Amino acid sequence: MSKSILFQPYTLGSSTLKNRMVMAPMTRSRSNNEGNVPTALTAEYYGQRATAGLIVSEGTFVSTKAVGFINVPGIYSAAQTEGWKLVTKAVHEKGGTIFAQLWHTGRLSHPDLHNGELPHAPSALNPFAKAYTNDGFVDTVIPKEMTIEDIKQTVLDFKNGAKNAISAGFDGIELHAANGYLLQQFFNGYSNHRSDEYGGSIENKSRILFDILDALEGVIDYAKVGVRLNPSLHNAQGMMLDEETIPTYEYIINKLNNYGLAYIHLTEPFTDVTEVPFAVTEVAKHFRPFYKGTLIINKSFNKETGIKVIEEGYADLVAYGVPFIANPDLVARYETDAPLNTPDQTTFYTDTVKGYTDYPAMAE
Repeated sequence: MSKSILFQPYTLGSSTLKNRMVMAPMTRSRSNNEGNVPTALTAEYYGQRATAGLIVSEGTFVSTKAVGFINVPGIYSAAQTEGWKLVTKAVHEKGGTIFAQLWHTGRLSHPDLHNGELPHAPSALNPFAKAYTNDGFVDTVIPKEMTIEDIKQTVLDFKNGAKNAISAGFDGIELHAANGYLLQQFFNGYSNHRSDEYGGSIENKSRILFDILDALEGVIDYAKVGVRLNPSLHNAQGMMLDEETIPTYEYIINKLNNYGLAYIHLTEPFTDVTEVPFAVTEVAKHFRPFYKGTLIINKSFNKETGIKVIEEGYADLVAYGVPFIANPDLVARYETDAPLNTPDQTTFYTDTVKGYTDYPAMAE
């Protein structure tokens, strides 16, 4: 009997994935050390989950200005790059494939994370959200509007992050342009009130993403680059939909066809948008016709719905988040219809082994 499509191999650029299950990027806050360096514990965590067809790492900060969460590993220093080598080695030794997600939080940060300085953003607009600091989740503030020089430096920071990711042995990178963070802040009319070449028109609001992609030429093969997008994010993470939101993503995704990327990684709505004007309620279904390459879809899928979305042709791969936290052997559990471990949400952002590498595999 042939395997379900979810468990069949898939060719992704130069990589052959063992199955179509992707471990989604998830912040875990275990780099509680000087310099926020990935450790042997980080390597153990990812190595445990290397049966996923593809692992996308937790978001890793491309600069000190990008920081918006405590104890998250960065990818801007030599020490951090060396730390990530432990992770990629652990995954590769078990036959896995891993991409690094490059991250800048923008205004979803706090001065406490920047030595008292304001976080950077497209415009000086408070998202009225929360940032995770040493004092827990605290209210965000009005950020500093980025200058053109700030934007150019940020583009270089992403380029440097890509260089470091390749040096660290990652199989590719994912640009985090979703979930209300810096790049999405540029895309959105509620967070971007600029009147220069990075604001106003759809082309201008999306310019920073393509500046970054263009800067990657010669640094990394585009077939090893993914882009994560969250088109229908509404009333969450400081984002609101307007009449230009979906047309902006249609423009972006159409243009991404020109780059020969590894994939685009889309997220279904975080909140109920069925009654929201301008929203797309089924993201994969809406955007599949716009994109000619590999499409990953994420958000609350299980085995059955994952199989369904692939069989219907709306996605090629399915990303699973929380189930991979509690089930390092999630692929095997889905294949055999075994029961799943229950995740302990109180340990998602703590700094110990508990709730990180101590979830049992089926054999245990």
